[in-house]
Amino acid sequence: MIFKLTISRKNQSSFSKLFFNGSLILVFLWLILETACCRNLGLAELVITDAKIYTVNPDQPWAEAVAIKGEWIIFVGSDEQVKKYIGPKTKVIEAGGRLGLPGLQDSHVHFLSGSLNLNRVDLAGTRTVDEIQARIRKFVFDHPELTWIQGRGWMYSAFPGNLPHRKYLDEVIPDRPAIMRCADGHTTWVNSLALKMAKIDRNTPDPPDGQIVRDEKGEPTGVLLEGASRLVSRLIPEPTLEEKLEALRTGLKEAAKWGVTCAHGLGGEFEVLDLFNQIRQAGSLTLRLIVTMPISHPGLNEKDFKAYEAARAKYNDHWLAVRGVKIMLDGVIDAGTAAMLTPYEGMGENKGKLFWEPDDYLKAVTELTRRGIQVSTHAVGDRAIKLTLEAYEKALKESGRVNLRHKIEHVECVAADDFPRFAHPGIIASFQPLHANPDPIWMSAWIKNVGPERVQRAFPWKSVLKAGGKIAFGSDWPVVTLNPWPGLQMAVTREDWTGRPHGGWIPREKLTLEEAIYAYTLGGAYALNEEKLRGSIEPGKLADLIILSQNIFEIPVSEIRHTRSILTIVGGQIVHRELD
Repeated sequence: MIFKLTISRKNQSSFSKLFFNGSLILVFLWLILETACCRNLGLAELVITDAKIYTVNPDQPWAEAVAIKGEWIIFVGSDEQVKKYIGPKTKVIEAGGRLGLPGLQDSHVHFLSGSLNLNRVDLAGTRTVDEIQARIRKFVFDHPELTWIQGRGWMYSAFPGNLPHRKYLDEVIPDRPAIMRCADGHTTWVNSLALKMAKIDRNTPDPPDGQIVRDEKGEPTGVLLEGASRLVSRLIPEPTLEEKLEALRTGLKEAAKWGVTCAHGLGGEFEVLDLFNQIRQAGSLTLRLIVTMPISHPGLNEKDFKAYEAARAKYNDHWLAVRGVKIMLDGVIDAGTAAMLTPYEGMGENKGKLFWEPDDYLKAVTELTRRGIQVSTHAVGDRAIKLTLEAYEKALKESGRVNLRHKIEHVECVAADDFPRFAHPGIIASFQPLHANPDPIWMSAWIKNVGPERVQRAFPWKSVLKAGGKIAFGSDWPVVTLNPWPGLQMAVTREDWTGRPHGGWIPREKLTLEEAIYAYTLGGAYALNEEKLRGSIEPGKLADLIILSQNIFEIPVSEIRHTRSILTIVGGQIVHRELD
């Protein structure tokens, strides 16, 4: 059907004017829209050029330039292509051919503890009693104002029999209470004055979740395992709010310096959310922080869920978010407190123990899953890992929560028949690669305790990947440094800093450099259901990226640990800069 429009001569003039004016209006509207598009999409606020950018995006692995507007990446490509995003007000940074990566995700930190620990006795890397005492002695001399002397970082193998004794502390600190935490945080070493103040003697019973180590006469040696540490730590004066704030500010600078742009807080952060928010309101939060609520007691009640929901309602955005809970299911292998399927070597019938009764744990995971709450479970020994896998599988199946992802933290010793279970799409293996440092001072007690058969399944990063599992990497700071680059080197070499054992400890578990970078970037984002927001450098994602001091693809792998970030960008803002 054809429609014919007839206009009389009388109306032609009016129509022409209307058409002309209408056309002008359309052109005017088009110009407004075009200007808005150019302002909002076309021109960037910040552009990085002349870089070698490894994007971790399989569809575009490498690029030279990135354009950023506000918090978001709007372009990734070549130096030539990015020119159209540069306007008179665009800030342009030339990277000088340096390597760029997505901002690193630390999938397991204790940020307040790590930050406070920056101003305490640092015993990391000490190898002998004399060296430990020397560091403590110097700290005591430099800090006469402190009423308690606190430190962290010693390892079992530095002491005869793999455990310290109060006498070594008494020799350097006889007049002030002292508490030194092992690097793993599960064993505490105190002096005689601290024991006296806590009223711990031969008649003091062990708490349900810990042990007071005693000598052959029944006297406390000054070593407190797991929950027994609280018998002394509860006496230490709580840092003031200002002291905590100052420590957190220092910790944030530490993260930015190493290129860590997002962290998953697994203990200590929930209690100081308001302090993090205070820093954010001041415009000083330079790290995205995802926080878990600790569940420290078996069994859950409505009070727990109300506390969680209230915190999540208050903190739930790209910078500061409450998401999920943390459950401690066992201890550590070095101290013989991780839950194992068969006894430890040379420890009689000791298999460690679960901190929760299996039925209580299963019920808790089931209810949390039903409510759509992510669970992160500390599970080190093969028995604890098996129970965690069982609980996650059962709860995810029954709940129908196909998009929920649960994390298993540490995963240090896995039963051989459990590897295929990691292929479940809702289960993430959260590893800390620097924990696998084969240096005898760090690893000898671990190796001795598990024995020759189980040691072959130690820190099984590659085995989990081969089984179809998903992995995420972190530090467990302050157990080890927040600096991720030694961990990245460990992931690809499994050698200590002297290059031993040559070829790597259990070399089949080594990762490629690309696999290790993925675990520190997109793997961490995936573990928190945020792979569409961050973890790789591509348009539409949050502008979190770093430029490195050296190209880790081109240097010897033994030099990776010396890397640092010379430009750290979080949400389009420069939070650390050494680049000229």
